[in-house]
Amino acid sequence: MASIFEVARYILEKSGEMTAMKLQKLMYYAQAWYMVWDEETLFEDDFQAWANGPVLPDLYHRHRGRFKVDLNLFEDSSSERLLPNQRDTIDRVLIFYGSKSAQWLSNLTHQEDPWVNARHGLAPGDPSNEVISKAGIHEYYSSL
Repeated sequence: MASIFEVARYILEKSGEMTAMKLQKLMYYAQAWYMVWDEETLFEDDFQAWANGPVLPDLYHRHRGRFKVDLNLFEDSSSERLLPNQRDTIDRVLIFYGSKSAQWLSNLTHQEDPWVNARHGLAPGDPSNEVISKAGIHEYYSSL
């Protein structure tokens, strides 16, 4: 299983510098589609249903205070350990979602059941550390 930092590094190697929010959303879609296509998780960490969409807290702590992120933030990680099928899924996610803006990706997650269900009962801007369940992610994206 990959680490979130290995996956983040690979995304940045393929796509270059991007906003921290966009990286978080691309990580989310990489996890979702890997679970659908490979029937296992890409990485172990859970996403939380923050106000601007799904967020990996440990990744957030790495990029906290930065608007843009690049490879320098992940110098202690290597994407070499990623398996060919993991790279393939991430590549396909980048082909589909990579040209979209961070806000577009955030808006998309706000329309999808995993994030919506995890935030049930909260106002739009309310903070939350509610976990978006992997089962809910798998079920929703498998149905698409």
